[in-house]
Amino acid sequence: MAAVVKRLTNVKMPVFDAQAFLDSAGVARKVTEFRKKETIFSQGDSAKDVLYIQKGGVRLSVVNEAGKEAVVAILGPGDFFGEGCLAGKPIRIGTATAIAPTTALVIEKKEMIRVLHSEHAFSDRFITYMLSRNIRIEEDLIDQLFNSSEKRLARTLLLLARYGKEDKPQRLLPKIPQETLAEMLGTTRSRVNFFMNKFRKLGFIKYNGGLQIDPSLLSVVLHD
Repeated sequence: MAAVVKRLTNVKMPVFDAQAFLDSAGVARKVTEFRKKETIFSQGDSAKDVLYIQKGGVRLSVVNEAGKEAVVAILGPGDFFGEGCLAGKPIRIGTATAIAPTTALVIEKKEMIRVLHSEHAFSDRFITYMLSRNIRIEEDLIDQLFNSSEKRLARTLLLLARYGKEDKPQRLLPKIPQETLAEMLGTTRSRVNFFMNKFRKLGFIKYNGGLQIDPSLLSVVLHD
């Protein structure tokens, strides 16, 4: 009997792999593909799951009672969205739209809560992501209050290209409509068009099957 107990205590339990969990389908989670411009969920829909972007990009937008739309975020691979359901939000407060062919892991609310409670590697990763996103929101507000439209546009493009992230930057982005960039910056399309043309002439960006961002664009953000 003692020998059996010893053998059981020596058995190593498999280590939970958070990335493997996010890269594959399983119990109460499925991998779903969305076409470019396809609505993933709409403002007012029932909030029943959390989504993780494996590939592609997603635009989050909100429409007020007067029908005015505001783009609140552009997300890419490695980002979560729809997490409001974990905080008791019964409906979606915004609309999520694919800005490119997108693959996302759809995790049911109960499964997400279970994994967050039982797997520290996953909960640590999710908390780190949410903290980083909150810091980003604060930085966006400071940027909106104190910086010019030109600096805000340069910073937004660099963030979309994921410069400063641990993973490799995305030098080539899906083509994002200038109207969307204007909505994100709180400015006009004509201003965005003016600065995009300026950035292109200076070699900071290129159009080559998408939007290519050069690291030298950082100079616009750092310039006083």
